[in-house]
Amino acid sequence: MRAIDAAKAVQWVQQQLSITLAENQLNAIQWAFEHKVLVITGGPGTGKTTIIKAIIKIVSRINARIMLAAPTGRAAKRMSEASGYEAKTIHRMLEYSFQKGGFQRNEDKPLECDVLIIDEASMIGAILMHHLLKAVPPAAMFILVGDVNQLPSVGAGNVLNDIIASGSVPVATLTEIFRQAQASRIIINAHKINSGVVPVIEHSVAFDPANDFYFIEQDDPERVLEIILELVDKRIPQRFGCKAIDDIQVLTPMHKGVVGASNLNHRLQTVLNPGEGGVARGDRTYRVNDKVMQIRNNYDKEVFNGDIGRISKIRYEDHEVIISFDDREVAYDFSDLDEIVLAYAVSVHKSQGSEYPVVVIPILTQHYVLLQRNLIYTAVTRGKNLVVMVGSRKALSIGVNNNKTQQRHTRLGYRLCL
Repeated sequence: MRAIDAAKAVQWVQQQLSITLAENQLNAIQWAFEHKVLVITGGPGTGKTTIIKAIIKIVSRINARIMLAAPTGRAAKRMSEASGYEAKTIHRMLEYSFQKGGFQRNEDKPLECDVLIIDEASMIGAILMHHLLKAVPPAAMFILVGDVNQLPSVGAGNVLNDIIASGSVPVATLTEIFRQAQASRIIINAHKINSGVVPVIEHSVAFDPANDFYFIEQDDPERVLEIILELVDKRIPQRFGCKAIDDIQVLTPMHKGVVGASNLNHRLQTVLNPGEGGVARGDRTYRVNDKVMQIRNNYDKEVFNGDIGRISKIRYEDHEVIISFDDREVAYDFSDLDEIVLAYAVSVHKSQGSEYPVVVIPILTQHYVLLQRNLIYTAVTRGKNLVVMVGSRKALSIGVNNNKTQQRHTRLGYRLCL
């Protein structure tokens, strides 16, 4: 990729996109062209996507080869929609093959790109980052974008935090909430939560479509469950004109308990997709139109942990369930259904990298062991148009004030400083 005058490029791209960039956005774009590696981090509404679009616009001008990727399929899809440029999962980009025994892209066969931008970098564990870095061409621009205040990666390590803490690469930290985002209570309250401030909660439970954040106070777990069922089935679809199954996602801190993912899925399935028949697997029954989630990577099917789909057909004579993932149909033998769970409600951890039009979040003191600031922050920031929390003020306060995340001992930061 040929050299670019960063200062001129920044002026040009603002004219091309008809925008005025803030100072820290300008710095981020200039640093991208002055350094081989850059980290861009910030919360919702701080302009990360604008920076990505600006960088893509500039490097496209000189016909640079661009690659975009994210850890999950849903995150890659969001990146594509936001940037207008194709994005893949990291596994697909690195050409993982079960038959051939691992990633086919590595130091001997690097990625064919001049610019590589990775979104949702906080989700990347140490092992995946190891394989990713081996495949980065030595001459390429490498940009990691993510929000370090979300939950850490499911896999081992604390890669993005360690890279930032090491001081070994330039970091553009975005803190300013832009004007269009300031109208969103979701974004305002997410930043309050991240700062350890409990959001101001209105007493009214009447839905006003002009508002996008609500808290319905209720301490009794059984009553919280009934409220969630009513919200998802009737109140939210009727008031906001959305689809109960397609648009609303319940996110819960726990798997067990009255408002844990398991019980919520059972009850939500009964309300949203009732009927007889289906395929029984353990204590679960799957029916046509059920919302389901893949819970482990399946490279043969090209379906990955966290991907959400809908059951479109059940072929009893062939012992197959057909699941539609973003308009791509995938066949599952009945014996493969251990890879699938109902997904009307999912854990907050499983929601990382995803965004949903509407999010409903139960929060109770029975979740005490998991009530942490980064978990609540992650849950709230999954909602795009509407967030409704149902539970106790005490539980919310406990979570927002608990910033003692589990420490991970990696030594990566130390090694990067050597």
